[in-house]
Amino acid sequence: MPRPVARVLTLLELLQSGGLRTASELAGRLGVDERTVRHYIGHLTDLDVPVESVRGRYGGYRLAPGHRMPPLMLSDDEALAVLLGLVGGRRAGAASATGTAGDTATAKIRRVLPERLRLRLDALLGALAFTAPPGEALVPDSGILLPVADAVTHHRPVSIRYTASDGRRSERTLHPHGLVAHSGRWYLTAADLTAGEDRTFRLDRITDVRTLPGSFEPTEGPDPAERLLTALATAPYRYEVSLRVQGTAEHIHARLPAGIALVEDPPPPGDGKPGDGGPGEAEPGDADTGDADTETDGWSRVRLRVERLDWLPAVLASLDRPFVIERPDELRDLVAAFAERLRRSARRDPRDD
Repeated sequence: MPRPVARVLTLLELLQSGGLRTASELAGRLGVDERTVRHYIGHLTDLDVPVESVRGRYGGYRLAPGHRMPPLMLSDDEALAVLLGLVGGRRAGAASATGTAGDTATAKIRRVLPERLRLRLDALLGALAFTAPPGEALVPDSGILLPVADAVTHHRPVSIRYTASDGRRSERTLHPHGLVAHSGRWYLTAADLTAGEDRTFRLDRITDVRTLPGSFEPTEGPDPAERLLTALATAPYRYEVSLRVQGTAEHIHARLPAGIALVEDPPPPGDGKPGDGGPGEAEPGDADTGDADTETDGWSRVRLRVERLDWLPAVLASLDRPFVIERPDELRDLVAAFAERLRRSARRDPRDD
């Protein structure tokens, strides 16, 4: 590459690092005089790179916002960080714009990487494994995502056209609370003025969004992520499960995440009421586990809404805490059958195999 071209690209990299750069500083970094710096600045402006000149004693040059993104100069570490972010974002469903934008951005960066770095990146991606299999990421369109995000930030009401899971279409006016990326999907939590209650909307089901005049005062309450997890945990399902578990919400949520189960913490010591599963009160039929924690932990109420019950006995066993099934009765039978299978397996003589 001819030296003047290399210096112009170096100048662009210096300006992209941010801040105001004086002509003398740039001249010293490039090994040229200030007149040549001004000549190189002219080359950048001819390429539509928005370089802003600030006059005065403390003046200099800086990049200004432009109508399009200028060429980016990335170090090896920066290029690696961007590519890993694109790969991780695609796996997590947190990629923005359209589903192909991340792929095309990745391809563009890979094409200009030095061969030594590209080969090392290929080795890294080939050796990298994820603990969860890739799921179907439903990425919202940028024409929906960006105006919704702007409305959340500036507390602007919006009107949306929405298609529900059963195919019904509606137009709604919302006061948006926040955006949440969860399990490969994007959600908007908002006060639905049409329905008069807080609701959660999947962004991939929003077909149109308009920002309305005015603003609103945000209401106090849980953060958007907590609102979403609560909404998912209380969505209508075939079975409503109610349990009491001797343990804290932290321990229970290690096996039953917040998006699946609602856990009411036990009351403080001394506040237990007879017959209400208070701290230190033994439940009929509970076995003494000998665990010091279970002797002091109160009884938390756990509520779930699920389509199937067959997976719950193993999860309840993994909690390793006494529990009481309040409803449904079908779950009692499944837990009893699961316990019987474990009992038979534990007593099986290996010589019988």
